[in-house]
Amino acid sequence: MLDHNSFSALDRHAVLSGSDDGYPWYAGAMLAAESCEVMGMRLEKLSHADAEAEQEAVLMVSEKFAAAFEAVACWFAGATPAVIINRYREHVADNARRLSAGGH
Repeated sequence: MLDHNSFSALDRHAVLSGSDDGYPWYAGAMLAAESCEVMGMRLEKLSHADAEAEQEAVLMVSEKFAAAFEAVACWFAGATPAVIINRYREHVADNARRLSAGGH
């Protein structure tokens, strides 16, 4: 187990407060975990191979392009990596709410 003294003050701040202040390792880890949940819900929906699954596949692809375009535009506008990752997390949370509410 890692000694807690091996973590920087910024690492401890991010974990304890949930804030990255421009250092997005924590937000990135959370994005990965949250994305896995959404991928599971999407795979379950796609496994039904019905009209709703087809709509979900089309929506998924269009969302990926829109989110990537938004991230690049924000980056060019000077957004920090933490801001961009947190915006992706908002998209993932929206999908999680939508998919869990409309389950099969």
